[in-house]
Amino acid sequence: MKNNLPLLAVLGMLAIGCNESARQVADNTDASAATTAAADSALLQPALQSITAADILSRTTVLASDAFEGRAPGSIGEDSTVNYLTRQFKKMGLQPGNPDGTYVQNVPLVGFTAQPKASFEAGGKVIKLNFPTDYVALTKRFVPEIDINNSDMVFVGYGIVAPEYGWDDYKDVDVKGKTIVMLINDPAIPDPNNSSQLDSSMFGGKAMTYYGRWTYKYEIAAEKGAAAAVIIHETGPAGYPYEVISGSHSRENFDINMPNKNMDRAKVEAWITTEKAKELFSAAGKDFQQLKQAALQKDFKPIPLNAKANFSIQNKLREIQSKNVVAKLEGADPKLKDEYVVYSAHWDHLGKDPSLKGDQIYNGALDNATGTAGLLELAEAYTRLPQKPKRSILFLAVTGEEKGLLGSKYYATNPLYPLNKTLADINMDVLNAYGPTEDVTVIGYGNSTLEDVLAQEAKKQNRHIVPESSPENGGFYRSDHFEFAKQGVPALYAESGVVARNQPADYVQKWQENYTANDYHKLSDEVRDDWNLEGAVEDLKLFFRVGYRVANTPKYPQWKEGTEFKARREASLAAADSTKTAVK
Repeated sequence: MKNNLPLLAVLGMLAIGCNESARQVADNTDASAATTAAADSALLQPALQSITAADILSRTTVLASDAFEGRAPGSIGEDSTVNYLTRQFKKMGLQPGNPDGTYVQNVPLVGFTAQPKASFEAGGKVIKLNFPTDYVALTKRFVPEIDINNSDMVFVGYGIVAPEYGWDDYKDVDVKGKTIVMLINDPAIPDPNNSSQLDSSMFGGKAMTYYGRWTYKYEIAAEKGAAAAVIIHETGPAGYPYEVISGSHSRENFDINMPNKNMDRAKVEAWITTEKAKELFSAAGKDFQQLKQAALQKDFKPIPLNAKANFSIQNKLREIQSKNVVAKLEGADPKLKDEYVVYSAHWDHLGKDPSLKGDQIYNGALDNATGTAGLLELAEAYTRLPQKPKRSILFLAVTGEEKGLLGSKYYATNPLYPLNKTLADINMDVLNAYGPTEDVTVIGYGNSTLEDVLAQEAKKQNRHIVPESSPENGGFYRSDHFEFAKQGVPALYAESGVVARNQPADYVQKWQENYTANDYHKLSDEVRDDWNLEGAVEDLKLFFRVGYRVANTPKYPQWKEGTEFKARREASLAAADSTKTAVK
């Protein structure tokens, strides 16, 4: 008799054979992937190795030196900064970024310095306001003076109109010609099922939405016809101390020089301290905490304060031509070189305050001489590649970030290259000076597929990505990538994480809290001997890898479902496709 094997045994042998074949295919695939990765890594090494802590420090030291006088737009410091950046880009052999053959994009601005006087009257009491310790007030209308007398004051909660949330803080009231008072951020609404957490279905839960940004609050106030808009500053919800407001808004400010001279803005845009707000509410017979609680309800209605506001502003005006500085590395693929990946960082800071005794210069070393130095490091790294990427790379140093994202706003609304052919903006604002981290923080986590690329590339550094720890501070809306996002361009804003290598668990948190409290937007933001820029090096190498990969990948990055920018992008790309079809 033949020794016939049972059927199951035969099938088992076949399965083993198939598994062995599968393993061999998998091994071959893995080996191929590893070979490709190794080749890719070898190709990138000359570029990556050119990014060093010594170079970052050297460039930061130049930009943050007293000779640059704090890099304010429209100052000698701007001239020095623009000339320095232009020289650096030329030295690297990069092409002028402007199609007109220059390295600059002119950004028409109006500088305005407000000299305000203000007071409130309530309950027969005059509440005196000292500028800038109690309040700051300015007008963005390009006029020499503004007067508001005996304006009725109305508390409008958070000052938000959000139909998608069924929210209207202006219901049943006409605020035309009145002075509105409102809270910072958006409503922190408790979860009905867990009072220790926030309702994720309302205003992003813990995360701030654009409705919470002060820029939105002034925009809707103007739309509603308010004469003056006053925001109550609270350090926790704002994410920074009042000194940041008084330091930034009590001196010369800027806005884009619009044809209508900004006459569609409210006459006065102001901030007051929490202490002065409480004094006002008390004099008006109102309880501040009770009104804050009432403002968390959908059925909240504006509350007249039975108070009057008086503002008088003398406005010193000057028109200037500020500049974005832009350089280009042209892509190697003739079919793709008219598509772009943008790296951005703002070169400006707060300038010089001659009224101060002693140190008068806001050097802005971390904010954002480091980011600008990082932009230069990335630009130089791309020039070290033995083979250029398929698409073009744009290096954009923008003006006026500290004055309201003005340079990036101007570029995004007056792009040098079509935004529907701009694949991504990768933004840098304040680099890591505390050392390497195990993680990478994504500001605005969950927005785009760019963070998926970031996560994959971070693995090569034995790192992982994490959401920002304080999304309620609205970091995504506070730097230059946001202006690209508003126009639909996928934008990535990431920074070193919160777990430092070989340091205590709370090391990064304490470092960042100390910087925010003691150095952010203060005279003390200067180059320090104790900086450790190795973390910045890691981050820049990571940003390089992300940009390089996007520049060579066929598929465009995309906004994820549910993001407010997705529809704008899809419409932009659809319009581009229809134009191509029409041309054909």
